[in-house]
Amino acid sequence: MIARIFVYLLLMIVLPCLYVDLRYLRRKRFGRVWVRMLWWLPGFCMTVFTVVLAMHPDFAPADTTALNFYLFLLGLLVVPNFVFALCSVVGLALKKWLHMRRNYGNHVGLAMVAVHWYVLIYGSTIGFNEIVVKQIDYASADLPAAFDGYRIVQFSDAHVGTYSSDRDYLLDAAVDSINAQHADMIVFTGDLQNMRPVEVERHVRTLSSLHAPDGVFSVLGNHDYADYLHADTATKAANCRRMVDLQRQMGWTLLRNEHRVVRRGGDSIIVAGMENDGISKRSPERGDVGKTLSGTSPRDFVLMLQHDPSCWRRKILPQCNAQLTLSGHTHGMQFELFGWSPIAFKYSEWGGLYREGARAIFVSTGLGGFLPFRFGVPGEVVVITLHRKKA
Repeated sequence: MIARIFVYLLLMIVLPCLYVDLRYLRRKRFGRVWVRMLWWLPGFCMTVFTVVLAMHPDFAPADTTALNFYLFLLGLLVVPNFVFALCSVVGLALKKWLHMRRNYGNHVGLAMVAVHWYVLIYGSTIGFNEIVVKQIDYASADLPAAFDGYRIVQFSDAHVGTYSSDRDYLLDAAVDSINAQHADMIVFTGDLQNMRPVEVERHVRTLSSLHAPDGVFSVLGNHDYADYLHADTATKAANCRRMVDLQRQMGWTLLRNEHRVVRRGGDSIIVAGMENDGISKRSPERGDVGKTLSGTSPRDFVLMLQHDPSCWRRKILPQCNAQLTLSGHTHGMQFELFGWSPIAFKYSEWGGLYREGARAIFVSTGLGGFLPFRFGVPGEVVVITLHRKKA
């Protein structure tokens, strides 16, 4: 993770320090050597820290404590320096261009640093600890009458490896919230681990306590395939098999390009689950719509589970008639302001319910995250109630 952006991180650390040193600290009243040494000390420490983490062969260390501490320091020390320096440089250019007496970029920079610190501290504490229960209604004329009012609880992107021992209570609270909905079915739409199945092993008992009359259905997310490990193919395959075994051990029905039939009297619906189908190197394209729905009828009501929402327009809409798709993956970038998230630049469907004619996709912004930070996008448990729409 750090190695991929190593050069950019070094530039972000060094250039703002150099700018402030040359522009302000070398002035006569600040020119003492010890003052400048103190100024450079955090940057030097962060440079060393960056080099050490960049040498790790995997996307992230097995124990993410050091990585999370590094990222918090990056947000606390480095990003504010960068923001202030950038605003100051722009303000300096405007000052010369407009012949102003003051560099107002400094004032803007300081204000933005204060806002940034608030977002960082809130998102790393209160924001990440928050869990909300969201209620969604979906109506379809294709829904069998016996399933009118059928309730599904969806949760996604648990990333249980982030729940260290001092955060176990968050996963416990999420499981309690899910069970408290007394839904007919529970579905999990991928990314149970961060990188390794060993992260899940210590939470098996908690996750096994999820229960619903029609069971718990799940699919794999991109993190669940162990592609974030720097390892040979056999090791990655073994890790993936272990993830599959753990989900089945917990009593979940893991769907890998396959489906199950759920019945109510003489009526039934199809619960289909595709392998992850993404568009990036670490989000493998393994979904097979034809295989997933083999043996089903075009008249069936299909609930499709697919981790990556980009698959909806690429494959699901053109290749089948699944009425409702449930996805996750985006996390809403774990940052949202006034209903908008930067993830919207990458995904047209990134959080909430989207429709295309009579068909729809709901994208959950997830429960946890690889990084313990959320601002404006609390962890969510989603209750989806199905309704039969009059034709």
